[in-house]
Amino acid sequence: MKSTKLYNIGQLASFNSTKKEMICMKNVEIILEKNKIVEVGRNLNDADNIFNCKGMLVTPGFIDPHTHPVFLNSRNDELMMRLNGDTYENINKKGGGITKSISDVRESTKVELIKKVKNRMDQFLKLGTTTIECKSGYGLNKESELKSLEIIENVNKNHEIDMIPTFMGAHAIPPEYKSNPDSYVEVICNDIIPAIKKQGIAIFNDVFCEKGYFNEEQSIKILNCGKNHGLIPRLHADEFENSNGAKVAYETDAISADHLMAVSDEGLNFLKKSNTIATLLPGTTFFLGKNTYAPYDKIREMGIEVALATDFNPGSCYIKSIPFIMSLACLYLNMPILETLKSVTYVSAKSLRLENKVGSIEKNMVADILIWNVESLEKIVTKIPNPIIYQIIKNGKFLIKS
Repeated sequence: MKSTKLYNIGQLASFNSTKKEMICMKNVEIILEKNKIVEVGRNLNDADNIFNCKGMLVTPGFIDPHTHPVFLNSRNDELMMRLNGDTYENINKKGGGITKSISDVRESTKVELIKKVKNRMDQFLKLGTTTIECKSGYGLNKESELKSLEIIENVNKNHEIDMIPTFMGAHAIPPEYKSNPDSYVEVICNDIIPAIKKQGIAIFNDVFCEKGYFNEEQSIKILNCGKNHGLIPRLHADEFENSNGAKVAYETDAISADHLMAVSDEGLNFLKKSNTIATLLPGTTFFLGKNTYAPYDKIREMGIEVALATDFNPGSCYIKSIPFIMSLACLYLNMPILETLKSVTYVSAKSLRLENKVGSIEKNMVADILIWNVESLEKIVTKIPNPIIYQIIKNGKFLIKS
């Protein structure tokens, strides 16, 4: 069993599970065997191979816990509509938004969509994302939702990146049920979710709890139905209006409540009483040209754990770069730089129930590691838009040929 030692590390920044905090260390070394980290420390024994980090920064690979990558084409025309004064909510009411992407996915072949998703994963990986949550949600009928999850599974089996599948049949009300949303909720619970369980791909079940999408009662029903079929609940909560999404997260024991730009103080109190992680998506606020960012300061003061994600999707956020999300979090959420790294590594892993596998550089963790062509953490968030990654190690494999 051959081993590799990473030496001459300028700075190692990672969560430490023993100290339960982020640490920055200098003059340390890392030994890898197969796909695992077997030792982290100073003056370690020799290994079969050595890799000179040349005084550069080393961090865990990024984990993106909220994306929507299974779609045909981006909705670039909607950006022009927003620049002319229209809103995301109004565009959706007029047949744009999520509704427009539905017909594309329903009519596309698996081969077409696999190619698109594979190319997107290539780009995510080049930007340092080594694990990524991937939602369905642009099919919104049984056949197309099953197809979307099959596409995620297919790409995952043939790509270096690790893709974590989420069923999101409750992303919007499809056109054929606009006059009777409750009927669609019944279809999700009685037909689609049982089929999702039988398929056996999805791990999570996500709902868009928002005015014009799924209300509090509908969201609870869908999430609880998913739980009864072995799917872990997570949800889009309080994005545009306070829709009691944080309360729904508490009542369903959701692993994550995402967005939270319009969360109320009452909603934050519910999150404080729960084990739910607040996943913040500043890229969406930025991309939509809005000014209301999630209240990070309040969330932090209440002791609620925070993850960060891109929310990559065809219309409201086309950002794939976690470093850019870190920059936005520093600038608009007032997050300290070290906390942004924690939020895109350890806490994001925790939101996917992977914190004992990935998200930190520690003994027995999977060797998902980024080596940066900078010497300190603060320089990551200033390298906009193109972060300079010197080497990507995924499952112990060095991906960039020197």
